[in-house]
Amino acid sequence: MAKKGEAETEEKQAGFSAVKFLQGTKEELDKVVWPSRQQLISESAAVILMVILSALLIYLVDSFFGWGSAQVFG
Repeated sequence: MAKKGEAETEEKQAGFSAVKFLQGTKEELDKVVWPSRQQLISESAAVILMVILSALLIYLVDSFFGWGSAQVFG
């Protein structure tokens, strides 16, 4: 039986294996808990709404400072 250090060394010497990589990827994707369609739509709508509100806030602050600088320097 190989020791842990020896097993890691053998694995490193073997190099990259596409088959092992794809198997590992599939195993990890099987562990993922995917959202339901309703949850996906709901959370996507919330993200889009927050982006729009953030953009609006940035626009309003920028406009205010633009107006302010025009009053001072214009």
